[in-house]
Amino acid sequence: MEYKVFELKNKNGMTVRATDFGANIMSILVPDKDGNLLDVVMGFDTPEEYKVNNCFFGACIGRMANRINDARFTLDGKEYKLSVNDGKNNLHTDGDTGFHKVHWDGVQEGNSVIFKYESPDGDGGFPGKLPMTVTYTLTDDNSLVIRYEGTPDKKTLINCTNHSYFNLSGDLSSSITDHELKLYSHQYTPVAEGAIPTGEITKVAGTVFDFTEFRKVGQNIDDDLEQLKLVGGYDHNFVLDHLTGDYSKVAEVKCARSGIALEVYTDLPCIQFYAGNLISPQTGKGGVKYDKRQAFCLESQYAPDAINQPGFEKPIFDAGQKYDTKTEYKFLIK
Repeated sequence: MEYKVFELKNKNGMTVRATDFGANIMSILVPDKDGNLLDVVMGFDTPEEYKVNNCFFGACIGRMANRINDARFTLDGKEYKLSVNDGKNNLHTDGDTGFHKVHWDGVQEGNSVIFKYESPDGDGGFPGKLPMTVTYTLTDDNSLVIRYEGTPDKKTLINCTNHSYFNLSGDLSSSITDHELKLYSHQYTPVAEGAIPTGEITKVAGTVFDFTEFRKVGQNIDDDLEQLKLVGGYDHNFVLDHLTGDYSKVAEVKCARSGIALEVYTDLPCIQFYAGNLISPQTGKGGVKYDKRQAFCLESQYAPDAINQPGFEKPIFDAGQKYDTKTEYKFLIK
């Protein structure tokens, strides 16, 4: 099958390329402080290369983002089993049925590309048929807006995210530990072995997880702390300060080398900050060698394993209840 690549371009030259294989984002070119266009996301040169993509570069994740403990959950008294693909757990749905591994019908309308896919009942182990639409819109103020929409015909779980890996320097072979991060979050969810949340919701104050003010990603990333050692650095879920459904700014990142800054907006309750600790050595776009901590992810979401955690907000949607959420990545010079 021949896959298509769609290109969006705004008046500032910012360019986003995405493919109908997996609705994966392939590149995001943004102007730096000198006006040069730099590609700030990891990925591959061709759609076919995304068929492997073990690190989920640019991936449109669904039906369920992040980890589910023991790859199983119970809904209305019935147990559902998922593929075991991360130790004993399920990660990002994955397998051959994850949204990032299937063909989507794509159409470009102005500065938007609209991808549609109908996920069948039982897809990936999840109940209910789920027709999904994912829309990527590039605005003239250098924002990539991602909207996810879907209405299941049975009660089910839905938790989509985008898994783009960013390096705001534009040098995808360099470390991102010098990037400065600010999160609009005063709480995070500690993890146990396997990166499954313990069930606690803990204040970040006085810890290495306090990004309420700008701080370099690498400042404490190798500290001798169990929470960091369990996942090789930062790979944690942060509970956002806003209420679910309130669309607002939730994260900021800036890179002094390029002058490029990133603002993240969403209406979802949480965001996963992943510092690329487990990026496996491989060759990416243009022959660039990728390795650990050369990019970061900010994945808007419901909390990992929320369905199995009593105190976490649940990504449960009833039959006929619309899943409709928006996340925005806005680029600017600072």
